[in-house]
Amino acid sequence: MIARILPGLILFASLLNTQPVPQSPEWRPPAVEAPLRPQAACAALRAWTGYDFTVIAAVLQPAAAGLPEFCRVTGQVQPEVRFEVALPSVWNKRLLMAGNGGYAGEDIDAPGRAGARNAALRMGFTFAQTNTGHDARQEPLGSFALNSQKLFDYAFRAVHVTAETAKRLAEAYYGARPARSYFQGCSTGGRQALIAAQRFPGDFDGIVAGAPVLDFSGTMMQYTSWARALEAGPIPPSKLKLLAERIYAGCDARDGLQDGLIDDPRRCGFQPSRQLPRCTGSDGPDCFTAAQIQTLETIYSDLRINGQRRYPGWPVSAEAAGANGRSGWDGWIVREGEPTIAFRFAETFFRYLAFPQKDPNLQLHSVDVEREAPRLEWISRVLDATDTDLSGFRDRGGKLLMWFGWADPALNAARAVEYYEAVRQKMGPQTGDFFRLFMLPGVFHCGGGVGCDAFPRLAALIDWVEQGKAPGRLIAARIENGRVVRTRPLCPYPETARYQGSGSIDDAANFRCSAESHPGPAF
Repeated sequence: MIARILPGLILFASLLNTQPVPQSPEWRPPAVEAPLRPQAACAALRAWTGYDFTVIAAVLQPAAAGLPEFCRVTGQVQPEVRFEVALPSVWNKRLLMAGNGGYAGEDIDAPGRAGARNAALRMGFTFAQTNTGHDARQEPLGSFALNSQKLFDYAFRAVHVTAETAKRLAEAYYGARPARSYFQGCSTGGRQALIAAQRFPGDFDGIVAGAPVLDFSGTMMQYTSWARALEAGPIPPSKLKLLAERIYAGCDARDGLQDGLIDDPRRCGFQPSRQLPRCTGSDGPDCFTAAQIQTLETIYSDLRINGQRRYPGWPVSAEAAGANGRSGWDGWIVREGEPTIAFRFAETFFRYLAFPQKDPNLQLHSVDVEREAPRLEWISRVLDATDTDLSGFRDRGGKLLMWFGWADPALNAARAVEYYEAVRQKMGPQTGDFFRLFMLPGVFHCGGGVGCDAFPRLAALIDWVEQGKAPGRLIAARIENGRVVRTRPLCPYPETARYQGSGSIDDAANFRCSAESHPGPAF
């Protein structure tokens, strides 16, 4: 029988596309010998206003609708970093902070972010979040970066100062700082997670980094190369079904099991110029023109700058349709009648973030990636989370759990694998003692897709930090209409799940984790 995993709690991260991601709620905080209770009045926290941060309001919220009583503090760190800290009246001595999505600037009262807070409070955490220093309603996309301090706040400072502020407020309220501090985020939140481990190793004891946009500048260069290719050879959304069918027909069984999942797209060997039907005359629904095939070759090929490989080609598998019937590419990579999300993100990046001199009127088609690449070194140092030296985080006992969907259409899963392998090369064979990567076949950006995306990542992290149980085989579920339809084990990279040859392929019990390659027939 399929293992029973309950539908997930609201995730504790904001995403680029604001798509909610389930995670199973079976973890409960270990019993605390003496849960802490407030030693000060909630309203008294207003007096903590000082030069570095302002407490705007501190209001005691009564228990209601399944939520415990808590003190809700809202405030601002200089210059415009808005924050919320929610302190339950019965505290488990832990701090949990949530990451942001996209170019951030979210309203801290937005329903999704309030849901993250409420889920944390129900488990006894003090919860913290920030808008990263700007209001996206007033400064949409990357326009906030006209102000350099707002850029630095978004890039790395806001999460750090909010975490420090939350710890100070906890100490003022309970008489003690958190015994353990955790961070969880996906996409931009995943980048923030890695930045915390790299720049501020003392901020958090445990970190979940989901689908991190770790190589921000490389991603934007890749998006720009797509834009040029798609301008020359647009791919209509109506052809994505044909594209997915051809890819899955040749790649699905490469792992030894025909199950609608591509376990490791790097082993697929798909080449559009060889495996796709060509239009012999005019364009048609069952073929691809020469220009369309060239566009696909650009998307799937490595990005090379002045002859040097700069960014890996996009892995296959996101072409498939998820539960909503839409291809993972739809909106991100192709879109009919309006710019794609990738186009909008890249254009705002080159207008406002990429260079010290801003050009709000810049058009993306005017950007020559090869010419501009050397000028991106500055923003890479500010924004990218590619530092492989995690010795500070390791030496203080920190634990880092990174996860990524292999079918992510927004961020390149292969780049995340390259980063993990580079950290292993830098830090040595014991890297797995503090840093583990889990790859999720068939999973789109931060969730969704055709794979199993619901798994207890926060639970696994806390058990690792507090009980020394390093995450090995984690059970993930695919949930449709509130019902578990498939479970699969997630394995620490480079291991993958292998079918044992008998029993339902929808039951994780019939799979084991293995580092052995098991390629089936190629194209």
